[in-house]
Amino acid sequence: MSLLKRGNGYSPVMRNLLSDFFESENLQFDEFFRKDWVPAVNVSETDKAYDIELAAPGLKKEDFHVKIVNGVLTISSEKKSEKETKETNYTRKEFNYTSFSRSFTLPENVKEEEIKATYENGVLKLNVAKQLVSAPKAKEIAIS
Repeated sequence: MSLLKRGNGYSPVMRNLLSDFFESENLQFDEFFRKDWVPAVNVSETDKAYDIELAAPGLKKEDFHVKIVNGVLTISSEKKSEKETKETNYTRKEFNYTSFSRSFTLPENVKEEEIKATYENGVLKLNVAKQLVSAPKAKEIAIS
């Protein structure tokens, strides 16, 4: 005698488990495969610089493009891969294309010429040096 009723070859418990898994909108890998995937970014500030960390595993440093135009720092990447397998009776061709772009408006106290970038262990790190901005001078105007 079975404690679980069966229908379509699956128990109700198993059917619920499978539907929860495959129909879930919260799958962890779903974020990575979305078309509008953008890597997570951490920005921190010290007295001397802004530090930006961008999590982008699986890329190479050659895949990144970092540029500044009119005070806007843009980090972008495009990666294309193609794999073709030819056998006697078939040809299989797989291709993949991923890209993203993140932009940050830089404050006025940034030394644009002193931005350093490194990529290690799936994390792109940028160090954006600050420059000292002198306080605006106050000028007393005499009223005549």
